[in-house]
Amino acid sequence: MLWLLLFVVTAIHAELCQPDAENAFKVRLSIKTALGDNAYAWDSNEEYLFKAMVAFSMRKVPNREATEISHVLLCNVTQRVSFWFVVTDPLKNHTLPAVEVQSAIRMNRNRINNAFSLNDRTLEFLKIPSTLASPMDPSAPIWIIVFGVVFCIIAAAITVLVLSGIRQHRREDNELPEVDGTEEKCENVITSESSIPCHRLHMNGGGINGVFVTKDEWLTPL
Repeated sequence: MLWLLLFVVTAIHAELCQPDAENAFKVRLSIKTALGDNAYAWDSNEEYLFKAMVAFSMRKVPNREATEISHVLLCNVTQRVSFWFVVTDPLKNHTLPAVEVQSAIRMNRNRINNAFSLNDRTLEFLKIPSTLASPMDPSAPIWIIVFGVVFCIIAAAITVLVLSGIRQHRREDNELPEVDGTEEKCENVITSESSIPCHRLHMNGGGINGVFVTKDEWLTPL
């Protein structure tokens, strides 16, 4: 009697889980591609983990908190690895709507991927598109960020201009010619030989020494 009951249950499951059956989804895994030498073998333990993750995802859906691992059915498992799965209603002998299963998988896609050390490309739900991560909302409004950036640029430009002006002013001060102290002293000194002030010797026309000037040269021509 127990054997007959088991046969009936198996037959019902086989009817519900078939390729391209209503509410059925195909899964394809590329374990070797993703993990290389660290790839693990796909066996009954991995199938149990997959069923557990799907049941976990379904329990997150409203009114599906009673979903158990036994309600997730796998069929047509291949060595490459690929298979089909459905989720059955715990109270009725039919599969849950594909929309609910799809929503549950999309909501918990990252948790499922992490359980098998895979990603959206190496763990593919062929009829369930991957969910992109939502962009981060900045804590501050965009205009405040733009204003802060512009203000920092203007402040930096002003600082550079001020420092450049200070350096230019110091450079001009250093380039001014120094006055020779000997010239200042010489202005009030009279030479002992010619009795001519030193500053007269620096005139463009030069100085005239009376000792070497002839009588005719003293006369100024008309």
